[in-house]
Amino acid sequence: MTLASEFIGEGRSATFVHGFTQTSQSWKALLAQLRTPLHSQLIDAPGHGHSTDGARTLEEIGRDIVETMHTGLLVGYSMGARMCLHAALLNSEKITSLILISGTAGIRDDHERSQRLHNDNELADRICTIGVEAFVQEWVQQPLFASLPKTDEDISDRQRNSSEGLADSLRYAGTGTQQPLWNELHRVMVPVLLIAGERDTKFVQIAQQMHDYLPHSTLCVIPDAGHSVHLERPSIVAAEIDRWLLHAGVNSH
Repeated sequence: MTLASEFIGEGRSATFVHGFTQTSQSWKALLAQLRTPLHSQLIDAPGHGHSTDGARTLEEIGRDIVETMHTGLLVGYSMGARMCLHAALLNSEKITSLILISGTAGIRDDHERSQRLHNDNELADRICTIGVEAFVQEWVQQPLFASLPKTDEDISDRQRNSSEGLADSLRYAGTGTQQPLWNELHRVMVPVLLIAGERDTKFVQIAQQMHDYLPHSTLCVIPDAGHSVHLERPSIVAAEIDRWLLHAGVNSH
């Protein structure tokens, strides 16, 4: 399935996949800070923005991303990072390099994963009960997003999504649905940049572990930042991405 997307700028090809409750528009603050010229393709993930069908598994979404993207760099944040990792494991020649921001290779423990699946399904029910506007306000007040700037523009963009789309996204592609990919990471042979915020200790640890498994990876922990590191410190994250693209032997397209 081809996903909704828009293109911005000129330069090497890069495709971006956002996090849960966001849309493609969430990347624009980071893009404004990048010095590397990019022809950026901003994808709406299934169940978000103009990609209204959220009833897609992570495996299906991985294929959707590869089908939709142009050959080049692939970038994902949080939910989008999990989706991009599934795309990368398809070993498509379209993906020449990969950036995973606050991502995970999945929950290893079966009981913990089962509990997360249960929680995700309950959360999906709550979205349908209280509606998108109220749910988004609750979502961004979580401790995970304590240091995220709560701008009117960001909140309004998230509230453009539908209850059904977000609920389906959780039910079909939430973290609880994800089979652990740790033993598959060695198959990702392209350069990978892993980014996490220093305050987000859980995902810093996950990024460190993924760094150990990915054969061509670089780990970057951004000081004084939480889970939404690219929104909290866009200029610093952009500088690190520019540096990596310049020095990591990442191919231009």
